[in-house]
Amino acid sequence: MAVHPIEERYGTKEMRAIWSETNRFSAIVSAEVALAKAEAHHGMIPAAAAIEIDTNAHNASLDRAKAIELEISHDMMAIVKAISEVCGESGRWVHYGATSNDILDTATGLQLGQTLDLIDTKLRKLLAVLLKRSEETRHLVCIGRTHGQQGVPTTYGLRFAIWASEVARHIERLEQMRPRVVVGQMTGAVGTQAALGPMAMEVQVTMMANLGINAVDVSNQVISRDRYAEYFMFCAGVATTLDKIGIEVRSLQRTEIGEVEEAFGAKQVGSSTMPHKRNPIKSEQICGLARIIRSAVEPSLQNNTLWDERDLTNSSCERVLFPEASILTDHCLRLMAVVIEGLVINPAAIRRNLAFLHGINMAEAVMIELTKKGMNRQDSHERIRMASMQALAEGRPLAEILGTDPEVVRYCSKADIAALLSPDAYIGTSVKQVDHLIAKLSPLCV
Repeated sequence: MAVHPIEERYGTKEMRAIWSETNRFSAIVSAEVALAKAEAHHGMIPAAAAIEIDTNAHNASLDRAKAIELEISHDMMAIVKAISEVCGESGRWVHYGATSNDILDTATGLQLGQTLDLIDTKLRKLLAVLLKRSEETRHLVCIGRTHGQQGVPTTYGLRFAIWASEVARHIERLEQMRPRVVVGQMTGAVGTQAALGPMAMEVQVTMMANLGINAVDVSNQVISRDRYAEYFMFCAGVATTLDKIGIEVRSLQRTEIGEVEEAFGAKQVGSSTMPHKRNPIKSEQICGLARIIRSAVEPSLQNNTLWDERDLTNSSCERVLFPEASILTDHCLRLMAVVIEGLVINPAAIRRNLAFLHGINMAEAVMIELTKKGMNRQDSHERIRMASMQALAEGRPLAEILGTDPEVVRYCSKADIAALLSPDAYIGTSVKQVDHLIAKLSPLCV
């Protein structure tokens, strides 16, 4: 029976597989094998023993390890015993010189490497979709809003481009973070490497090279959790970008705005009682799950404040945090790519909203032109502000009000005013900005 929704409702099969018990067990076994091979390389254990461990360790059974754990109440030692059982006489060298977290944290490093590979691919896929939509809508003029109120025009192309730029920065953060997060250690009981002897530092480097990950410079009994906290803050940052996009999609899909709409299946049901409903449920799901992902940040920071050389308070917490945040982040990235790719854009609603205020939202354009023509900028601001308030109060077009102001007409004719109040003529460098960003970021896409 599924208890947590990530077991059956949220998440991709590939990310769930990374954080499964089976893959965790496999990563632990791989770490033990890499240790034995490194120790043999540096003459600490017989070469034949390392070969036998390498040959047989992955025949160890997770079920057998669980059975041993029921007897001894120590999960890592249970795995060591399960591996030793299948390695014959060489089993005596399994876990030589190591403490539990040397292996457990190194296994986490392997899982995080796999996780970041998957998230990186999903980010690049989302980036490609955003750039595609940005290019398609680079000339699509729409109303911009600040404080929830209509401002001056923008374009959908620029809107998608801004989101794409943010996603690209997450790709950059992932690349920068990877060497700090995808790491392992072999430092022993409290970090001194005393059990490993004078070649301990070389053993650690060789072991991690065998696994294809970085070695820590120093640590105590556990890898410092500032590394993992950075990973969870990265997940929270990605989730917040997706939340930001989701909120905008939901806002723009409001009935009264209606500029965009999530793709809606022919047989999709929007409500159990209101048959007409077409709800932005995917964006809402992303926004909701972003709250869960962000909630990992505080406990992940607290996991770095352990007693002395270590305590166990981080362990139980991380068993929840790693799979939950990783699976949900991956899920939301996949879902957002689906939302953006299938997003339906309603040009008629966009034009309706552009004209909603009868030109009042274009007041800035007139103010700028009056200043260019010789009127004091502050005077033109106040004159246009008063005209805009009058137009709003009386429900009249701004052009009509301005056309009766002799001071305005002295600088700008009625024809000039009409041209200035055209939203299509007031999008600045939006198209150029989009073109520049597409050229810059396209190489990052999958």
